[in-house]
This record gives sequence, C-alpha cells and structure tokens, in this order.
Amino acid sequence: MARRIVADYPLVLTALALSLLGSAMVYSAGRTDVPTYVGGLYKPQIVWLILGLFTAYMVTRTSVRLIQWLTVPAYALSVILLALTLVIGTGAGTAASTKSWLAIGGVRIGQPAELAKVTVVLMLAQVLAARRDSPTSLLDLWKPAMVVAVPWLMIMAQPDLGSGIAFIGIFFAMLYWSGVAWPLLLLLASPAISLVLSFSTGLWGAWFLVLLALVLYYRPFLVEGIVLMLANVATGVVAPVLWEKLKPYQQNRLRVFIDPSFDPKASGYQVIQSKISIGSGGLFGKGFTEGTQKRLAFLPAQHTDFIFAVVGEELGFIGVMFTLTLLTVLLLRATRIAERANDAFGGLVAFGLMASWLVHVVVNIGMTLNLMPITGIPLPFFSYGGSFMLATWLSVGILLRISGEGRGRAGARVD
Repeated sequence: MARRIVADYPLVLTALALSLLGSAMVYSAGRTDVPTYVGGLYKPQIVWLILGLFTAYMVTRTSVRLIQWLTVPAYALSVILLALTLVIGTGAGTAASTKSWLAIGGVRIGQPAELAKVTVVLMLAQVLAARRDSPTSLLDLWKPAMVVAVPWLMIMAQPDLGSGIAFIGIFFAMLYWSGVAWPLLLLLASPAISLVLSFSTGLWGAWFLVLLALVLYYRPFLVEGIVLMLANVATGVVAPVLWEKLKPYQQNRLRVFIDPSFDPKASGYQVIQSKISIGSGGLFGKGFTEGTQKRLAFLPAQHTDFIFAVVGEELGFIGVMFTLTLLTVLLLRATRIAERANDAFGGLVAFGLMASWLVHVVVNIGMTLNLMPITGIPLPFFSYGGSFMLATWLSVGILLRISGEGRGRAGARVD
C-alpha cells in the first residue's frame, strides 16, 4: 500500500527558515576577534541539522498508529538514559557542574533530557487520550503526574532547571488541552505558587486567601482540599529552609533577576551584557558577524543560551521581529495541527510539542531581556546543540505525520 508523503508546507518552510537562520547565527557567534573553539561549531551544527532533516523524513514515512505503538518503549528508553546520566553523566560549558550529558570515551553523545521531552509528550498523550472523560479531581491526575514526575525528578537531580521548567510547561499545557478545568489546574499549581510568593508574607497571605476561596468554589473532595491547603502551608514554611540550602551562585541568580546590578561582575554579568547587546543593535543592527559585544567576547554563552542577543545586536529590531514572526507562525501552525488531528492522541501530541517549544522560546528570550531568571534553556532551531537540534526536528517530523493524517488533508501518494 502506498504511503502518503506529508506536505505541510507552512510547517516545513518555517522550520527550515528558522534552522538556516539559526545555523547562520551559530556561525556568526564564532566570529570573534580572538579565535575560540566556538568558531568551528557551525560545522557540526549543520551536520546535526542534516541528520534532523533525515529523521523528520523517516518519521513522515511511518504512521501515527506506529508512533503510538512505539510510545511506551521510547519512554522507557528515555527514563533509562536519564538514570544513566546520574551515574556516568558529565557536564559541559556553562553547565560543567551538572550530569546532563552521556559520553563514550570522553566524547559527548547527547543529552537524554532532549529525547525525554519528546517521549514524555507521547506518553502523556497516551495516558490522557485513554480517558473517556476529562479529569475532574486531583486524584484523577495521578497517572499523568507520574508520567512527568519520574523523568522530572531525574532531570532536577542532574541538576537541569531549564529542562525541568520545560517539563512542567508541557504537563500543564497538555492537561489544559485534554479538558482539565482551569480551577483544577490552578489548585494543582498552588504549592509551587506558594513557594514563589513565600518571600513576602503579605503576598503569601493574600494568595492563601485566594486559594481558600478557590477551594470553596471548586469544592474538591474533602481529603483533597485538606491535603492541598496543608501542602501550601508547608511550602510557605519550608521556603526559607530551601533558600538556605541553595548554593551562593544559585541565590545570586535569583537576586540578579530582580536587580542585575546586585552582582554585575558575576551572576549579573550575563544579563547585563545581553541587554547591552540587544539594545545596541538599534533598528537594523550592526551587520551579520559584526556585533562588537560578541566579537570582543563580552557576551557569555553567545552560541547557546544567549544566541538571541547575537540576533538583536547584529540584525537589530527588524531581525528580532522577523525571528519572532517565524517562531509565532511555527507555534500557531502546530496548534492548528492539534485542532485538526484525527484523534485525541494526535491532538495532544501536537499541542504538547508546541508547548515545549513555547516554553523554550519564552524562557530563553525572557532571560536575555531579564524578564526571566537565567536557567540555561536553549532557543529552538538557534542554540548550538546536536541532541536538541535532532529532538527539535524529530518533533517536526511527528507534527508532519499528524498533519498528514489530520482532517481535511488530501496528501500526496507515492509508490
């Protein structure tokens, strides 16, 4: 039987444009006045892009049913790989103190967390799609919560806060798409909100009153309500203890998020240089490869976490808006695919992959502008990284397959 070739041109062309622009910016990031190892990283980035394109093509030759059948073994493999990182994992670059990479003979072969982001989306979609009705209580959420919690705990133990945030975003986005009511989502997130607001007694007290009103409005089971309120009280109490257990550089990262001048020569240096780079780009930028902050190596991690600052400095406001437009088109197209999917599994997968990209885009660009704390999370299609590029194009391939089998798609057939 002939297999359809999927031709979702808006998705493919947008992803290709982003990848080519991203590879060009990785090349530019290596053009510094004093040559460094970054200068040659565009070559492996292009190789990984080609491998990603091949992977996406192979996925389009399968079917959504086969992808669903492979979900459990793929999820199990990603969990095993994450467990291995805790034993033999290594760090790299600005994340030298973590255990995020697997290596063979001293050669890093990839970050299992990037594969796990895709497999968690697949597994979470399978669990949520198997339900006939949308979850209506916190107890109904224990299965999807476990799907995310197992790899999340391993990732946080590495530690990799950026990937951990991505998993949380995926979890809540897919619960929303599956039909979970917003009050239930807010109740589920309430302990984390209490933890964040506990730095201010007044804010925490106000939030606790809002939470109490929400519990009375939603009326969860009695045991759920009691456990929920106790959990919020507990997070408020333990917050000072957790703060004291943070390492000094971790505390400073949070402090400089509020005031970058708090530690301008260390923790605040990255975001200060990033804002200078973006601001100095003006309307049209300084020109491709001509960014002075980048060329003088004032901008840290300019090929990974802060590559968006290179875009702002060299391509200016016009380049930034062009990049954001492409990313917006990509996210909207993925959402459209989720809406037109033939079944709940396909729709949840498409929306989950979109949510993963959205979290990366918001957090990465936000931290370059000091709108988010620095967490070390890459920008899709731009930041240097083989496993991330491969996982990104794997996601594109899955979206193409779902799109090809979605409602209203004719699809081209080949023998």
